[in-house]
Amino acid sequence: MFKIVLRAVTAAALLALPTATPATAHAAPAAETLPLTDGVALLPLAVESRDGYQRTAFKHWVDADRDGCNTRAEVLIAESRVEPTVEVGCRVTAGEWYSYYDGVTVTAPGGLDIDHMVPLAEAWDSGASAWTAERREAYANDLDAERSLVAVTARTNRSKADQDPAEWLPPLLDTRCTYAADWVSTKLRWQLAVDDRERAALADIAAGCGQQDVEFEPAP
Repeated sequence: MFKIVLRAVTAAALLALPTATPATAHAAPAAETLPLTDGVALLPLAVESRDGYQRTAFKHWVDADRDGCNTRAEVLIAESRVEPTVEVGCRVTAGEWYSYYDGVTVTAPGGLDIDHMVPLAEAWDSGASAWTAERREAYANDLDAERSLVAVTARTNRSKADQDPAEWLPPLLDTRCTYAADWVSTKLRWQLAVDDRERAALADIAAGCGQQDVEFEPAP
């Protein structure tokens, strides 16, 4: 959970935020908080299909706000526990990151992957195959929700690959409730479905997670 706080604090320190919202701005979708068990139950159930999937269907690591930093760099900057070293071209060369999947601290960004909490292939299976290319790009570069993208050690990200929680969980046992909540919040945010095995695995985890909550804001 501390990664969420750190990202928010770092982002606040690095960005000049507007002090007022224009009267004509549209209201953002309301954020929701509910127990993890309820979040799991709320996920739509559907048979998954990977037919037609290609990773290139999700354009990622773009510079959506055109500030010179792509999505990978934005996450590295936001999640570093110290002020990161950022060189010309928004090349992040040093910092300190905590990979919550395995409890490892990393200081060289080359040892990190930016993990899509719900992998691109899993998102495709779960409903993204029907999305427009623009929505898939928004999903793959979702910087508006702290749980969508996370800096973790490359070895854990590659061990996870495109597997769901019925097939893979973080090796650090103490983080599995957080991981399940992050997974569920991402699927609820993007209205992605689960299959039978995935729901059963999430329900089993949630049953042992006490007061763990799920927090999410529906994607625009």
